[in-house]
Amino acid sequence: MGKHISRLIGYLWVIVLLSSCANKKDIVDVEQPPVIEQQGSGLLNLSAPFIYWDQEITFQFDLSKGNAALKGSTTDLYLHAGLIPVNGGSWQHVATDWSKNDNAYKLKFVSAGLYSFTFTPSKFFNLTNGGEFGQMALLVRNGDGSLVQRNKNNSDLFLPLVTSNTQAIRFVSPTLQPTDPIILEQMYTVGDNLKLKVQATQSGKISIWDNGLLLAESSAGLSLEKSLSLQSNGLHELEARLEAEGKIYFSKAQLFVQSKPTIAALPIGINPNGTTINREKGEVSFALTAPLKTSVYVLGDFNNYKALPAHAMSQTPDGKTWWVTVSNLDFSKKQTYQFLVDGQLNIADPYAELILDPQNDAALGLTAAAVPTYPAAAQGVVGVLDLPAKSYSWKTTLFNKPAQGDLVIYELLVRDFIKQHQYTTLKDSLPYLKRLGVNAVELMPVQESEGNSTWGYNPSFHRALDKYYGLKNDLKAYVDACHENGIAVILDVVFNHAFGQSPLVQLYFEQGNVAGNSPWFNTVATHPFNVGFDFNHESSYTQTFVKDVLTYWMQEYKIDGFRFDLSKGFTQKNSGTSESDLSAWNAYDASRVAILKQYQQHIRSIDPSCYIILEHLGGDQEEAELAQSGMLLWNNMNAVFNEAAMGWNANNGSDLGRLFPSGHGMTQPSFVSYMESHDEQRLLFKCLNYGNSSGSYNIKNLITALKRMEQAAVFLLASPGPKMIWQFGEYGYDVSIDENGRTGEKPLLWSYLQQDDRKKLFETYAKLTRFKTKNSIFQNGTIMTSAMKDAVKYFVLEKEGQQVGVLGNFGVESVDFALPAALQGQWVDNFTGKELNWSGQSKLSLLPGQYQLISKTKLNK
Repeated sequence: MGKHISRLIGYLWVIVLLSSCANKKDIVDVEQPPVIEQQGSGLLNLSAPFIYWDQEITFQFDLSKGNAALKGSTTDLYLHAGLIPVNGGSWQHVATDWSKNDNAYKLKFVSAGLYSFTFTPSKFFNLTNGGEFGQMALLVRNGDGSLVQRNKNNSDLFLPLVTSNTQAIRFVSPTLQPTDPIILEQMYTVGDNLKLKVQATQSGKISIWDNGLLLAESSAGLSLEKSLSLQSNGLHELEARLEAEGKIYFSKAQLFVQSKPTIAALPIGINPNGTTINREKGEVSFALTAPLKTSVYVLGDFNNYKALPAHAMSQTPDGKTWWVTVSNLDFSKKQTYQFLVDGQLNIADPYAELILDPQNDAALGLTAAAVPTYPAAAQGVVGVLDLPAKSYSWKTTLFNKPAQGDLVIYELLVRDFIKQHQYTTLKDSLPYLKRLGVNAVELMPVQESEGNSTWGYNPSFHRALDKYYGLKNDLKAYVDACHENGIAVILDVVFNHAFGQSPLVQLYFEQGNVAGNSPWFNTVATHPFNVGFDFNHESSYTQTFVKDVLTYWMQEYKIDGFRFDLSKGFTQKNSGTSESDLSAWNAYDASRVAILKQYQQHIRSIDPSCYIILEHLGGDQEEAELAQSGMLLWNNMNAVFNEAAMGWNANNGSDLGRLFPSGHGMTQPSFVSYMESHDEQRLLFKCLNYGNSSGSYNIKNLITALKRMEQAAVFLLASPGPKMIWQFGEYGYDVSIDENGRTGEKPLLWSYLQQDDRKKLFETYAKLTRFKTKNSIFQNGTIMTSAMKDAVKYFVLEKEGQQVGVLGNFGVESVDFALPAALQGQWVDNFTGKELNWSGQSKLSLLPGQYQLISKTKLNK
């Protein structure tokens, strides 16, 4: 955070208030009842009315105000400060180092939660001329930077600077927040009275204005006061002007006035969340779930982001939902919008299908034809209404999904799979996947997440498509093309948590964490390995949100299945957050099972054939119950396959027995087995760096290691049940998962397919996928016999008179293998096509790394 903090940094969110307009009658001069001036201090209080560039000043911080992240603090605290150019922009000339606790910017302790700092700006920033800078930007942090004091809306603190030979004017009452734009500390209600007071640096003509309408003026003086009665609701932009020496200087402050909301039931046909578009009437209805809030306005292009009384949202009688219908919209243009909650919080729609993010979108290079221009009057993330959009014309209207037991899933991250990072280019890769023979693609999360280049497991908008990969019809065209090619599309969804940019998080947030009254989140995670903010899945609000999101992706994008990230976290049974003891978290949890079954029931009510895959990695009893209901479980075999491929087979470290249902206490293979995933170290990397050897046989040799990859693939893909391949495992990707950081971008190595030994690995995968999908024995064949712990591993499958045998030497030395009775007899080698007569044969000589896939009759391919 230290060197280049953006102008409106939040922990992971950007929330600031917008301006409004009102009629002159909204604020009127009164004499009675008596005016009550706001008393008390704000977050940041100055020893002088103005901050002069070359004069000493003292800041005093009341840390119970703002976001109160350091409320009551008595420890050492440090200032973090920079300068903002006159015309705006990011922090410059940062005079402090976030990673160092220097006495030069250490605050002076006054009392618990009260600190001060005395300095001269020109000396502090070591600049002689400050004329090009209009503001000072600052934060207050604790010693390790884990707690940061910001404004109520979690923006940075901004204060105007005054340089030599420059005049200025400011509001000195009521108390202000150091935001940009400046916001009054207090919220007001219709009927309240207040006193406005402004002060100038020199005598001149002073005036006070409200939304461009004159309230009071004085022909000469240093200050001006105005007593006001607030008569209507909404945001008001107050302006103080100083006319002196032929120039006009001004300062603005925003004042929010609220009134009791209209109570009205949600009309029939209007969605209780998000938007409802009525093209015939030219209307859009907006709705937001926000219990316990006192006012909500919809802001947008249609009102220039001003909280007008006409766009105050009604509240349903149960207090949970806010709604309003907006008429006379221009349906020939894309519209942007957001919500203003309680006069202090601007959020985008949690149900938005597309958002504009002023912090990250610029790097995407999107054209105005693709997305609307970010509205100048808005601040923070906004939603997009694509009113002129035409519905996508699907080519494949009826898609028959592959049977669950036949699934060969290809997990991919769009960012690291193709150079252009776009769905349009991804569609061009389908011939490659067809040659490989997979029948399902599992996309790592494609919903809006924090930042651009991510894995997607830091979600902020669960229904909005991440523009980093393309737009709505681009993804639909990809899904459509997959279906045309017989390939199902499975979407990785993240419902364990959300991150700080999420409106659901922002709606109920205090002191750096979700508040205790949040309808969706726990203040403290109930389980280990949580990141972000932990959803409470026992909450009806969370359950409604999850179901709505799932419905959307199935109906809007024809998604064929979901992989639920960290599904073991869907529990309120508190297992603690320690990652060293997982026993409580792994224990059977009936409430967690009930939650997952409820989501399953909802999914199946919409699409009975939808795949439901859980990254559960839990206890066998619980997984067996979930499997019995028809869900699939991720089966992580990375560790044992790594050991086997590297040639380390002692102490059962390479036991592949959990490839079979019996290894899970099940009768059917209701799990998706894999050797690699986005989360696991690559097998070939491990072999090349840590492989075993004996004599001239060395697994660290690339050609030898690639043969070991073939051997491992045979055991994975020929065992019964659905399977998953992580991208590029089919040609031996050997870049560490930790390259450029665990979740950082990885190099594309499509050129590897020009190497003969890697092409051979690809061809082996392609043969295996076709064997799997064209022979029902691999769907749910019965294990007749197996030995999966030692260096020589084998198993025999049987179904409807067909038998398949798989055997291989995972050691580093030749072995005379004692053939079990189940492997003796007549067989066909499915890679060479040769007939094998092992009748009465008691031993078989196997070279290190040698493998065979045999069957009683030749397999279909």
